[in-house]
Amino acid sequence: MAVKIRLTRIGAKKKPFYRIVVADENSPRDGKFIEVVGTYDPNKNPAKVDLNEDVTLKWLKKGAAPTETVRNLFKNEDVTLKWLKKGAAPTETVRNLFKGMGILAKSAKQQTA
Repeated sequence: MAVKIRLTRIGAKKKPFYRIVVADENSPRDGKFIEVVGTYDPNKNPAKVDLNEDVTLKWLKKGAAPTETVRNLFKNEDVTLKWLKKGAAPTETVRNLFKGMGILAKSAKQQTA
């Protein structure tokens, strides 16, 4: 069972509001999910993101892969950097994800400085 961290829409017509959820990759966008890890409100200026970082990091550690949009939200909220600062060793899946985002290179530079 492949698990993804993705957005599910719960807003009204022309007023999007999203939950950030952990779900099986085969379930529909607004279908069954395992756990809610946060919310995303693009209507606010700037867009508002609320994350339960402990739960999010728990799922990343278990190997859940975020979608591209959620990955960008994580990058803006520095979730992955906070996880690395806690001293957690990333799994291979997360290490590849961080390399794609350019985060491992940033954290190595910050530690040497």
